[in-house]
Amino acid sequence: MIGFAAPLLLLALIVLPILWLLLRAVPPAPIRRRFPGVALLLGLVDEDQQADKTPWWLLLLRMAAVAAVIVGFAGPTINPKPVQVGAAPLLIVLDGGWADARDWPGRIERASQVITEAGRAGRPVAVVRLSDVAEPPVFQAADAWAGRLAALKPQAWLPGAMADWAGVLSDQPFDSYWVSDGLDHPGRAALTSALRERGTLTVFQTLRPVWALHPAVFADGQIHLSASRAFAGAAADLEVVARGPDPAGIDRELARSKIAFATGAARAGVDLALPPELRNRITRFEIVGQRSAGAVSLTDDSLKRRKVALIAGGATDREGLQLLSPTHYLRQALMPVADVLEGGLADILPANPDVIVLADVARVNQGDSDKLLDWLDKGGLLLRFAGPRLAASDVSRGDEDPLMPVRLREGGRSVGGAMSWGEPKSMADFPEGSPFHGLVVPPDVTVNQQVLAEPDPDLADRTIAALTDGTPLVTRKAVGQGQVVLFHVTANAEWSSLPLSGLFVQMLERLAVSTHPAEAKAADVLGQVWSPKRILDGFGQEAVAGSVAGVEGEVFGRALQNGPGPEMPPGLYAGGDRLVALNAVGADLVLTPAEWPTGVKIEGGQGVAERDLKGWFLAAALLLLSGDILAALAISGRLLGARVAGLVLVGLLAGLPGARAEADDLRAIAATSAVVLAYVITGDDAVDAISLAGLRGLGDRLWERTSVEPVEPMGVNIETDELAFYPFLYWPVSAGQAALSDAAYMKLNSYLRTGGMVLFDTRDGDGAGGDGAGGGGAAQALVQLASGLDIPPLEPLPADHVLTRTFYLLQDFPGRYVGAPVWVEAAPVEAEKAEGMPFRNLNDGVTPVIIGGNDWASAWAVDENRMPMFPVGRGYAGERQREMAYRFGVNVIMYVLTGNYKSDQVHVPALLERLGQ
Repeated sequence: MIGFAAPLLLLALIVLPILWLLLRAVPPAPIRRRFPGVALLLGLVDEDQQADKTPWWLLLLRMAAVAAVIVGFAGPTINPKPVQVGAAPLLIVLDGGWADARDWPGRIERASQVITEAGRAGRPVAVVRLSDVAEPPVFQAADAWAGRLAALKPQAWLPGAMADWAGVLSDQPFDSYWVSDGLDHPGRAALTSALRERGTLTVFQTLRPVWALHPAVFADGQIHLSASRAFAGAAADLEVVARGPDPAGIDRELARSKIAFATGAARAGVDLALPPELRNRITRFEIVGQRSAGAVSLTDDSLKRRKVALIAGGATDREGLQLLSPTHYLRQALMPVADVLEGGLADILPANPDVIVLADVARVNQGDSDKLLDWLDKGGLLLRFAGPRLAASDVSRGDEDPLMPVRLREGGRSVGGAMSWGEPKSMADFPEGSPFHGLVVPPDVTVNQQVLAEPDPDLADRTIAALTDGTPLVTRKAVGQGQVVLFHVTANAEWSSLPLSGLFVQMLERLAVSTHPAEAKAADVLGQVWSPKRILDGFGQEAVAGSVAGVEGEVFGRALQNGPGPEMPPGLYAGGDRLVALNAVGADLVLTPAEWPTGVKIEGGQGVAERDLKGWFLAAALLLLSGDILAALAISGRLLGARVAGLVLVGLLAGLPGARAEADDLRAIAATSAVVLAYVITGDDAVDAISLAGLRGLGDRLWERTSVEPVEPMGVNIETDELAFYPFLYWPVSAGQAALSDAAYMKLNSYLRTGGMVLFDTRDGDGAGGDGAGGGGAAQALVQLASGLDIPPLEPLPADHVLTRTFYLLQDFPGRYVGAPVWVEAAPVEAEKAEGMPFRNLNDGVTPVIIGGNDWASAWAVDENRMPMFPVGRGYAGERQREMAYRFGVNVIMYVLTGNYKSDQVHVPALLERLGQ
């Protein structure tokens, strides 16, 4: 249908003839004097010009032009959005969670249209975002919301208290327009019922899929990634990338994998095997092409396995004495969750462990002590346990030992034994400020013997666990960025039953000695204050954490159990020495599509998009008026001739000269205002579509990994388009390649001589070779094509060419195919390797052509969802090949844009020598 245009058009067709008849009844002379334009429009000229014989077709042309202007300014549309009709106040409801982030601008635009319509009808408007804390809506004039609506952003959590919103609604009648994310959140039915009781309810809901990435789980040496989707249907693939800092501290993509959804499956997963060094650097996983907090999974200590070194002061596990070994219980507690190293300090320190455990080690030689202090200064944790050797030694008596948290008294204390008075001592509850605060102390944990600390002034501050009589059991001291912790009992069951209890493992976990392999639970975070280190916004981007204050463990525990919300946004939180990720998507979240009651009007399905016809009608009016001018000139005899009139009329109607010039100007502005990757239009729609998709995928990688930010790729017609705007052209050559004109060859040669580069790709996996020998139809077509080009001598890409190290270090250059040679400009004969440099000074410039047949565009190509369009190889090896193809593309673009700056390193010795002079 066409909006309001139909009644206005009908009105124009009725009124204009009547107006014309009335004016024709008036004597023409006054009209000519006062309104010459109207007289010309109506054909009211003097008798000599035969005023009463105005052609009917000219009058009809003028009426059509006026009608087109009226209809155009009426704003006609095809398939317009339904207009909200009514007089009651209007409540606009936005779910406002991360599930809306995928198409948030479109949702805000639709809400803005509804507000505009309500303003025209004089209806008060209120806007609520269900992801906020429930508050009674306040109805205001529509103009008050026009500017505020654009400032709204999706929250990083899903609505979780819709029933609360139902409870704060006023009893006055109002209509509702619900912009829904399509998910069935808790309390939706109650809110739907409450809104329908107060007036009509209209729902705007698209059928775009909602994707969610669950927290990564480490088990059996692999990372398990899983994702969910709403509106499960056809089979689909998702790409998930792992990101984290490289050794230089720059955030990079560290790994990539694909999650495949079977037909009708709502959840799918994949296992990712990575070496520990790479796995420990991962800070987040994210779904490629999805901008929402639900598509991001932050990682914490649960993904990392610490390296823990165990060093015992006495005999190790001899046959039959394992239970008496100082490290047996430590080993049993740590091996499932940490990488355990054993040996001497001299062997372990070079491995840079996260934690070093000294079990009943009394003394450390001076050399190892200095190395330990350096290691502690960098953030290490030294965990010490008492024992007979430590109790009998004079370590830390007198001056405080830097590797001990407190000074020790000689001997120790024995309670509850055959040679002592009293009963074994039990542990006291952990005080506030202790990393163990909140852990439950089992009543059966007792201590029979311990080493005692000297009563120094700072003893109370360093005590983090004590017995019921106040005697320190665990003490701690900061050393540089690290810390030293001493258990005043043995690591085995000789002096206490603590190592036999589950509390022992929990205490090690709180000290960050080990990491739990599963997601943190509410009970694990009690008794500590948790401060945000990084938080996420609704689009999955990191936001400033300074606006979020630290919270108690009870509040954080509820968020871990129930999901994030206004008081606890998703992010990475620190409590003591432990990091815990609160993700927008929990491990058990199920995305259930919403089902609306019968009678609720649903908009925004798979209907035809709304199209505005205003511009078309106004353009038609302009053409009709141009035709009227020519016709009037022709009737009056003032036109130079029928042939000239026809040519002018055709020019005006087609608008070819102006339109062409304007199009060329716009294209030139677009091509020169940003970096544009261009491809040669071959005339084969399928090949050109692959070229466009391939350069789009390569552009995405450049955006992610480099400072180059290319815009949408452009197709180039070699015969008609200007080439100087584009530093790089991708040319897919096929067997049916059309011959070029002489003018095109002149343009191409000028482009190559002035710094442009062309990547010729025969896409046959065989390569054209430098001379086309052995190639197929595409190779022969390339030979014919290149015969008119001024191309320098070529050679296979040498291993020390700048292209192999422009951005990435490369040894091969695969695309969808691998192994075909790649040809570039041959190095000069005199090129030699400079002394002290690993490569020659090859081609002191940029090679004008690169020739190959590996079908790079197909390997780079991505669809509208930024997913790969074509398979490359099989399994992990195939994805590795695709990654190398991307790296080759990045190297080529960086090489084109930066030239031979890395080749200039051969001049470094000479420059240094000159500077020394």
